[in-house]
Amino acid sequence: MRYNLIYLGVLAFGLLGFPACYSPSVPEASAPQTAVEGYDSLLAAELGADPYGMKSYVMAFLYRGENRSLDSLEAAELQRAHLENIQRMAKEGQLVLAGPFMDGGDLRGIYIFDVATVEEAEALTQTDPAIQAGSLRMELKPWYGSAAVMKVNGWHARIAETSF
Repeated sequence: MRYNLIYLGVLAFGLLGFPACYSPSVPEASAPQTAVEGYDSLLAAELGADPYGMKSYVMAFLYRGENRSLDSLEAAELQRAHLENIQRMAKEGQLVLAGPFMDGGDLRGIYIFDVATVEEAEALTQTDPAIQAGSLRMELKPWYGSAAVMKVNGWHARIAETSF
């Protein structure tokens, strides 16, 4: 039950954002500081976690671009190159999460980059063939989320039966 509440809290903060008064570098003076059962200091250090188990990332929102006039063969080739670029960035440890939205809207997907600055993330987005072709465009935002996100690619490799 305790872990479910922690998960829901992290999920709520991740989806809704932190209150404007929250600052991860300055804990609230009145908030009690308690040790969390099961805390693993070595894992926290490996993942770059702060005392709250969180870290900074850059999130990219991928939107439908202006250039959508490709024929089906060109579009399939561009999608293949886009997916290969995603896999390359993930293998290099720069991209910790990626995925499409399934509703067919203008917001096509997200990336979460493990980089220190929006500028670094922007340089990585410029390596995406779909961005280069104008088929997608990205909006980048600094994001503060669970350091455990760093483990997603390793876990995904263990459960994916096939690859793109």
